[in-house]
Amino acid sequence: MGGVVNKSELVEAIAKSADISKAAAERSLDSTLESITKSLKKSGTVTLVGFGTFYVGKRAARSGRNPRTQAVIKIRAAKVPKFRAGKALKDAVN
Repeated sequence: MGGVVNKSELVEAIAKSADISKAAAERSLDSTLESITKSLKKSGTVTLVGFGTFYVGKRAARSGRNPRTQAVIKIRAAKVPKFRAGKALKDAVN
């Protein structure tokens, strides 16, 4: 795999690598993503040793500008999902 990978290509790669059906691979991927999402919703973190850590960051409230009217607007504080790559992933990429 190279370049941009979409979900169906990822499912296909998982199925081939794990020697399982595409349907089983898709259920597995969906379940994994759902579990990560649920953990982050509870403001938790998910650490996959060697791969990285998913966590929730906080973005402070700030003011911005409406690009059409140039009027100043208030942007509310928000929680945002973040990912910090692990050493093994960094080493594999470099």
